[in-house]
Formats: sequence, structure tokens, C-alpha cells
Amino acid sequence: MDFETVEADKFGASLRGMGLNILVRDVEKQVAFLTELFGMSAYQVSRDFAILAYAGQVMQLHGDQTYGANPLLGLLPEAGARGAGAEFRLYESDPDEVAVKAESLGGHILQPPTDKPHGLREVYVLCENGYAWVASRPL
Repeated sequence: MDFETVEADKFGASLRGMGLNILVRDVEKQVAFLTELFGMSAYQVSRDFAILAYAGQVMQLHGDQTYGANPLLGLLPEAGARGAGAEFRLYESDPDEVAVKAESLGGHILQPPTDKPHGLREVYVLCENGYAWVASRPL
């Protein structure tokens, strides 16, 4: 499927398994953060929407303004962090490389690269929207 040209109805009908859709204040800014920091590929990037691909997985970003009738809209804070308790784990990204670039891209390192007892080296990065992105690699 060509993610750059696929129509919304065809894309939606193609989704299977488990999906990830993240609401953000500024889609284009979040796309820049994720593509630069994690090497994600981005498609159909606009003010309202983007498709992102990472290690063969697809996710979506939607701007807050696209969620007018969605029940989640009333739960979103006007300012401050979102997504408390959620971790988006990226197992194909080097934690040390991510840590070097994160702050220059507007991220905040919550935990520097650390070897964990569960066999992974991880770095926790908080993006402007308050989501925790965890770059992980096996030890």
C-alpha cells in the first residue's frame, strides 16, 4: 500500500490487529520530532493528520482539532502533559543515539540510557505533548 496516496476510507479499512493513534497539538511538529529522533517514515503529513511507519508498524497522529465529536476530546488538557502512564516503546532505536539528539529536538530526557534487569538498555524521552517515548535495545 502506498501510504502517501491511499484514500482515508481504504487506509482505515486496511487496518488490522492493534492500532496506535495519538492526539497532538501540532501534527507537523510531532512528525518532525519522531522522524528526526527515531527515523520514522511519515506520510500524508498535514495540520490534521499523518501516517507514521516504524519497523514495519503503522501508527497515526491526529491534531486535536480533528476530534470535535470524539469522546476523548473532553479529557485532553489545554496545557501540560498528556498520556500519563503510557509508554511508546521503540525496540529498533539505539538509546544512546536517541539521548544525544532528544533535547535538541524539543524532548526532555526523563531517564538517561540505563541497562535494565529485564535485558534492555533504555532511554525515556518525554515529547512536548507529554508522551513517553522509550528507545530500547537488548543488552
